Amino acid sequence: MKKFSIIVFALFLNIISASPCHAIKIGLLTDVQSASVGTSVKGTIIDANTNHTVCDLEAMKAYEIKPFHDVMAIRYKGTYYKISSNNIVIKTLEPGFVSTKSKWYRGIIMVKNKNGKLTVINDVSMEDYIKGVVPSEMPSGWEIEAQKAQAIAARSYALANLGKRAQFGYDLKDTPEDQAYGGASSETPKTNSAVKDTTGVVLTYNTKVISAYYSASAGGQTNTNSWGTNLPYLRSVPSFDESVKKNGHGVGMSQHGANNLAKQGYNVYQILQYFYKDIKFAKINPQSYN
Repeated sequence: MKKFSIIVFALFLNIISASPCHAIKIGLLTDVQSASVGTSVKGTIIDANTNHTVCDLEAMKAYEIKPFHDVMAIRYKGTYYKISSNNIVIKTLEPGFVSTKSKWYRGIIMVKNKNGKLTVINDVSMEDYIKGVVPSEMPSGWEIEAQKAQAIAARSYALANLGKRAQFGYDLKDTPEDQAYGGASSETPKTNSAVKDTTGVVLTYNTKVISAYYSASAGGQTNTNSWGTNLPYLRSVPSFDESVKKNGHGVGMSQHGANNLAKQGYNVYQILQYFYKDIKFAKINPQSYN
């Protein structure tokens, strides 16, 4: 692999504040006829419109939620019970996890009846969200510096795209259309360490957090842009993934390339400054977005 040199200039800008939104809302299910929910410890359902308790939930039990006219019904042990609300929150009563889609999630689960169909949302802190993105987007066995690069790129993309899916009532989908997100079920000690070691770090251009696009592999050369918009921090560079078939749009960081560079001894900041042009690093004030 060809060597190159990178000098890291102005490693961190001053701490900046993020959106006043203290968490990120991730769409898990949209326009479905039912959803199974639960909690790992004792939990509760809250009417989000009135903040009143609807019912308590037993630990490790599955409950089915269905739309019922303009409100909802909950099924437990074969019996349906009406919930007089179109907007509910499932949360734990002590530290634990909430569940839907046969996965565990940190934060809370929101369920909304919209026009007779359910939308299910995970409302979660940004750092806990990134914990579920890194191992979903990049193999957990890869180099730790590549994992850190993935964490910073994913965090930057998320913050730059808050509200992208606002018409559905959430910020981002949990799929590769935005970023793959597997919740707490996907977490590993190694990837969580990569997230912790880069807590709050984002990529900026002209003091704004960037949409740090990335793909699995670029097939030897990254693309400047695939969407017809000129983003000055995106450039075409050798992607250090020649041995891997192109997989994805090829814009921004190649994940295979990042892992190969990490194997050669390059650190997270060198990797990111290679794939993104003229960027700087900033650290978001955790109190503003967690």
